[in-house]
Amino acid sequence: MSEDERKDLEIYDREFRGWLPERLFDAHVHLFDETNFPLGFELPKKSCVRKFGGTFTLEQWRAGAAELLPEQDCSLLCFGTPDKAADLAAADKYIGSVVDNERVFGMALLSPKENIDEVRRRVEEYKLIGYKPYLNFVDWKPVNEAEIFDMLTDEHMSYADERGLVVTLHIPRSARLADPVNQRQMVEICDRYPNAKIIFAHIGRAYFMNNVIGNLAEIAKRPNAYLDTAMINHEGILEYAFNNFPRERILFGSDAPIAFLRGKSVEINNQYVYLMAEDYQIGTAIYDSGNAVVFTTFFYEQLRGVKAAAEKAVLSDREIRGILHDNAAELLDGVLSGSRA
Repeated sequence: MSEDERKDLEIYDREFRGWLPERLFDAHVHLFDETNFPLGFELPKKSCVRKFGGTFTLEQWRAGAAELLPEQDCSLLCFGTPDKAADLAAADKYIGSVVDNERVFGMALLSPKENIDEVRRRVEEYKLIGYKPYLNFVDWKPVNEAEIFDMLTDEHMSYADERGLVVTLHIPRSARLADPVNQRQMVEICDRYPNAKIIFAHIGRAYFMNNVIGNLAEIAKRPNAYLDTAMINHEGILEYAFNNFPRERILFGSDAPIAFLRGKSVEINNQYVYLMAEDYQIGTAIYDSGNAVVFTTFFYEQLRGVKAAAEKAVLSDREIRGILHDNAAELLDGVLSGSRA
């Protein structure tokens, strides 16, 4: 056992043992193997995937989860990595090869350019429960000008609505949750496709307080709107979400493999930055090259944030179990039940 692993186990024993429920559901995991990229593709020099040997498979996720959560029975919702170079069909085929729709649930990566018949084929052949569009695939305009309805078509959403599928949205635009275009379109996509389940990832990418305050009210009224908490370790943001959004529609997510790196997201002057123990590039990152700080994983920092926010918001044990497992399990079980009806 390495020194870092020993210190992680001390954190688990001191802070999480006895608080975490027996089962945990991670609703935001990227899984991929070497087939997901074209032959000869090289990862960027500082890609965090290099830490994991260029892949992040189900076996790698399970090994990491077992190390960080030694007493928990873990399930996950997974999808490929939305790199511009990714082969989406190959990514979905890999996800389809690992799903069992009991402990491992999968989603298709989705480009707005994809024909609905091909999307339908992959979803049905690989027994996926929805899809994950991404702003990377909107390549005909500057990235900060992309809109939600650029990321997927009416045909894509009509199929999701017909089947009652889940769509995990990493919303675009630099103002994120606070952007008025996003605010309008988040409501519109929920209202226009009421049978689809829309998960707004990263609490709408609200990584600092001013970005979330006042911006959950309208989607909170939509019964098909959900939030995942991926990469949010800010206890104030989590507390605000717990107090201003239906708790039964909040899902814990980690954003692994990034969550298995060592670091912490911090708010600085109405901005956020990732303080990193390792020299990888993930968004706005500052590397602690002088080793001034001893870090644990983003995964543990997220759990710390959930725990602190749950205490401040006075969540019941049932509500904590809901956020950390039951809400996601019930959502996906409902999707599967609907598809079999």
